[in-house]
Amino acid sequence: MRVLAVDTTTERGSVAVTEDDCVRGEVRLASSEGHSRRLLPAVAFLLHSLGLRPGDVEAFAVTTGPGSFTGLRVGLSTVQGLALGAGRPCLGMSALDVLAARIAGTAPASVALMDAYRGEVYGAVYDGEGVMTGRASVERPEALVARTPEVAAFVGDGAERHRELIVSLRPRALFPPRSLFLAGTLGRLAAPRLKRGEGVAPAELRPLYLREPDIRRPAP
Repeated sequence: MRVLAVDTTTERGSVAVTEDDCVRGEVRLASSEGHSRRLLPAVAFLLHSLGLRPGDVEAFAVTTGPGSFTGLRVGLSTVQGLALGAGRPCLGMSALDVLAARIAGTAPASVALMDAYRGEVYGAVYDGEGVMTGRASVERPEALVARTPEVAAFVGDGAERHRELIVSLRPRALFPPRSLFLAGTLGRLAAPRLKRGEGVAPAELRPLYLREPDIRRPAP
């Protein structure tokens, strides 16, 4: 199955075309501030470079969160528009789940951490096969790490940012080297689920917000 996958949850955004378990091509986006301007041109460039037309895409996948509110809206609305125009199904996946899948099998447990700024992380703990063992949360990194197993592999930009803290609390922590551009992995994970009929209509995609929007009243 040919899948167009989009991830805009962090500054390391990406777009990929996958066919079953093979990543045919991936375009990486420079920063979250430019996702709204760069995403559609990146999709067009990728399809053209692979000799594909929008109608050649059989399904769409997108990371639904957690992450930047603006980034999530850009990714979701773009995929919804493309899928609606092509009449194709969609599948949304948590970016934390995609991160954990990238390091499944490297340790008895894995921890996906994304930088939530304000001194917090989005995070979740998984078993060695990449199955979440609790619930995703947003909290201080030291609070989340304190609940992790003694031996675990950590992944994500939150793990990069707080590596020193993690090691101080979990000296046996592992940090497998993995690219944090997720679209290729997302497409590969989505394909078997889409084949099983788990895809949804574009309008049914929902963002995964772990934190309330920061809405401020204008100054009088």
